[in-house]
Amino acid sequence: MKRKLRMGMIGGGKDAFIGAIHRLAFNMDGKVEMVCGALSVRPEVAKESGEELFLSPERTYLSYEEMLEKESQRPADERIDFVTIVTPNFAHFAPAKMALEKGFHVVIEKPITFNLAEAVELKKLVDQTGLLLCLTHTYSGYPMVKQAKQMVKDGVIGNVRKVWVEYPQGWLSKLSEREGNAQAAWRTDPSKSGKAGSMGDIGTHAAHLAEYITGLKITKLCADLNIMVPGRLLDDDGNVLLKFENGAAGVLMASQVAAGEENALKIRVYGEKGGLEWAQMEPNTLIVKWLDAPTQILRAGANYGDRLSSYATHNCRTPGGHPEGYLEAFANIYRNFALTLSAKIEGTTPSKEALDFPGVEDGIRGMTFIDTVVASGQSKEKWTDFTPSAP
Repeated sequence: MKRKLRMGMIGGGKDAFIGAIHRLAFNMDGKVEMVCGALSVRPEVAKESGEELFLSPERTYLSYEEMLEKESQRPADERIDFVTIVTPNFAHFAPAKMALEKGFHVVIEKPITFNLAEAVELKKLVDQTGLLLCLTHTYSGYPMVKQAKQMVKDGVIGNVRKVWVEYPQGWLSKLSEREGNAQAAWRTDPSKSGKAGSMGDIGTHAAHLAEYITGLKITKLCADLNIMVPGRLLDDDGNVLLKFENGAAGVLMASQVAAGEENALKIRVYGEKGGLEWAQMEPNTLIVKWLDAPTQILRAGANYGDRLSSYATHNCRTPGGHPEGYLEAFANIYRNFALTLSAKIEGTTPSKEALDFPGVEDGIRGMTFIDTVVASGQSKEKWTDFTPSAP
């Protein structure tokens, strides 16, 4: 590829948290250039954001409809290659659908849509058009998460028997949505966030990480959902028992009222011969525990090709001892997507490592997790089947 990929952003204006994270991530490897945007539903914010990002005034749009329509009419050597959608959950589907219909590839924040029916419709469009859709499940971009996945796949710890995954946060320990916190306001509003609160926001991350590392699908679950802060409309805490397709058992905890916690995502996977432990707040370390040998500590590093998988080293940028974190993990998803899209444009075959990024199937699994968790939480039955299907 002899040029950068051209991208347009929908949402993510100057006051948005996740928009800035995306811009840092796709800029890290120099493979993507942001050339236009519809950055806010508020015209003044859209214009100011475009100016701050040095976008051309004629490509600073006031709606995603205007952006996608006008970009589709530009010459092939000027128009965008893909869009990045960083709006709240309820505003994911419409721009993604229109982008695919206009022939643009899509990068989208999780959860993929507001409900499962929308996710299923997007998959149909992806299948029909042959376009790429990348879902930014950030934590799957960490090198040592990829190392753990490959070790499980290679049978290093034997057949998986037990999975513990937890994601405690503390930032919603108060009724912040009534105190002017915009991030809290939409995430706890069923009309904007969807039918789940903490389980939709961070429980989906935990479920995706469990399936990603183990390579196993959840087949049924038993959920206990709670609203711990009086006056809140959606769950802010929950515990879920899991069953996997190979018979393994699991426990998933997601809470946003764990006072004092930051983003303490952690997973432990145990097989017949040993176990793996990884924590998001110490991401460059993977702990390997053996049934009949001392515990082993593996560290991330681009120079550790003699001890790490190609998937891990491909997603490292620095030698061991130079910490890489959340932004680099996010950038890994963009880089792999960009490498795959560039190969598609050029008619070449991307590497197996480049193809390793979350897509529309992961999005459907996430929406099914939300539906199943909520149904289980309301049911008197012990187990609820986890079955992705169109409503």
